Amino acid sequence: MKQITIIGSTGSIGTQSLEIIRSRREEVRVIALSAGKNIELLIDQIKEFQPKYVSILGKDHRRTLREIFPELEILDSIEELAEISVDILISAIVGIAGLRANLAALKHSRRVAIANKETLVCAPHLVRETCKKYGSEIIPIDSEHAAIHQCLSNYTKEEVSKILLTSSGGPFRTLSQKEFQEIKLEDALKHPKWNMGKKITIDSSTLMNKGLELIEVNSLFNIDYDKIQVVIHPESIVHSAVSFIDGNTIAQLSNPDMMVPIQYAIDYPEKKNIKLKKDFDIFEHGILEFHKPDFDKFPALRLAYQAGRQGGSLTTTLNSANEVAVELFLQERIHYLDIVKIIEKELESSEMIDNPSLEEILSIDNKIRDSIKLSS
Repeated sequence: MKQITIIGSTGSIGTQSLEIIRSRREEVRVIALSAGKNIELLIDQIKEFQPKYVSILGKDHRRTLREIFPELEILDSIEELAEISVDILISAIVGIAGLRANLAALKHSRRVAIANKETLVCAPHLVRETCKKYGSEIIPIDSEHAAIHQCLSNYTKEEVSKILLTSSGGPFRTLSQKEFQEIKLEDALKHPKWNMGKKITIDSSTLMNKGLELIEVNSLFNIDYDKIQVVIHPESIVHSAVSFIDGNTIAQLSNPDMMVPIQYAIDYPEKKNIKLKKDFDIFEHGILEFHKPDFDKFPALRLAYQAGRQGGSLTTTLNSANEVAVELFLQERIHYLDIVKIIEKELESSEMIDNPSLEEILSIDNKIRDSIKLSS
């Protein structure tokens, strides 16, 4: 029986992971769950899946859980939870808060299925070192990276000509540059294809989400940035593709449903039946469109290429500045166009460290957060 830990069990990826596990009780055993603040849902999950260990933010929440479940081991942090050895740990937490936990998980679990962009964006060198030292493996959960992972099966990096990283283009793909001045929060929160959390939805509208995924591709597959092409694909049916030096291009197609990449990560390297709300019907989709991204309308993508190519601590600067800027926009304290302006300013003023330690990464993150909040 496969043993699983889920960090971020009450979020979108976490709840969908448990939906898959719910139909696989004879094959999968939930060992540990963690949540942020949604204690009501976590209580329901504990009752249903009966994990041995649980963690949640907040002393009051932990006290409540100890009163309801006296036999359950309530841990004080996700880092402690990540140190429990399991077959697979699903990392579904959003933000740099997952960095320590993911590095800990790679030391104790055979496989980490990751949907936490920040770990791969801010600390790719630390991830590679840890995987090599402890013999662990990362399987991506993001639909694009899961697609690339499948397309690369039985191929080597040297055989790759180009990675085609697809993007829906977000809600503002067809707007003129002048119309960007009028964008409001409610507009940016309406993604045309995916139902995601607020932060990722805003990132998708600026294409920063794709910029972070671009850096993830480089981190996961060690592919040079000159070989990674972002492709605007509004239908979100081709989740990514890989072109090879022999002239072949292999693509992965499916409905825009996160259950597909989540189950791929849980079952890897096996493939098993999945119960989807809707089967993929190629005839239903008709014409599929592919366009080059407009770097003038979406400068966040340009900044991501820039930070990725320079490397070192600049990818942390990019990520941290974006997190804070998006938070300010969600609070309606800045205009939509200010998000990229803030990121660009931080990149221009930041000092680059070639191979930052974990402590240096977290220190840079804290300094950037304090700097932006003080000036806003």
